[in-house]
Order: sequence, then structure tokens, then C-alpha cells
Amino acid sequence: MAQNTQQSGGQPLLGLRSAIVLLLGVLTGIGAGVLTYLAQRSLPAAALAAGAGFGAGVMFFHAIIG
Repeated sequence: MAQNTQQSGGQPLLGLRSAIVLLLGVLTGIGAGVLTYLAQRSLPAAALAAGAGFGAGVMFFHAIIG
């Protein structure tokens, strides 16, 4: 049985703008995490940098994509 990923009103679960902002935030976080890991060889520091990069990226792209 195929699952329906749309809400009952026929609207998508996530809007296009939101999906793009979140995708760019994830890419920013991955980049920050990888660069931090390559510089320090510390997974906890890389995870913190990735989280901070994701948050900053989402806020930044939310502000400029309109």
C-alpha cells in the first residue's frame, strides 16, 4: 500500500521555500562540521560546529530568501 505524504487538503507537507532554506542550512552545517573536523580531528568540536553552522545558515538564508 502506498503512503500519502500530503495532507488531507492536497497541500505539500513542506513548502518549497522552507525546503530550500533547510537544505541550505544542512549543507552549511555539513561544511562547517567537515572543515572543523579536518582542522582539529575532534568529533565533538565538529558536531558543535555543524550545529552552529546549521542554525546560522537557516537564519541567514531565511533572511535573504524571500
